[in-house]
Amino acid sequence: MSHFTKHTTATLIPCLRYRDVSAALDWLDRAFGFDQQHVVEDEQVGIIHAQVSFGNGMLMIGPVADSEYGRLLRQPDEVGASTQSIYVIVNSADALYAQAKAAGAEIVMELKDQDYGGRGFSCRDLEGHLWSFGTYDPWQEDVEEGA
Repeated sequence: MSHFTKHTTATLIPCLRYRDVSAALDWLDRAFGFDQQHVVEDEQVGIIHAQVSFGNGMLMIGPVADSEYGRLLRQPDEVGASTQSIYVIVNSADALYAQAKAAGAEIVMELKDQDYGGRGFSCRDLEGHLWSFGTYDPWQEDVEEGA
């Protein structure tokens, strides 16, 4: 273990930007079941930082902005592809697949059993970010197959 590692709930927290943070927060809840954990608003700008949780995982969300950090990033529709994705471990890929599809997620890889274990699918959210959900848990030696 690295001597830089802090003992905390989760040491890796992905960060995504959205043009409409409020709509994204609502959609992430409806489509994937994320819970709002913390939202910071500015009276003039709107939501400037948000945190959503899923189990012991967290995602930090910010607005697309012309800032020092913002100029380092591009949205998927600006480059025509995603340069990274987020994998989320779930109890039932089948149930989440149905919920995500009903919320309008663009399914880009259909629900299937994976060769390495588990069952999952990949989709794009309302602003084109790539997500993968599956039952494969790399922390567990015995991965349960199926839903």
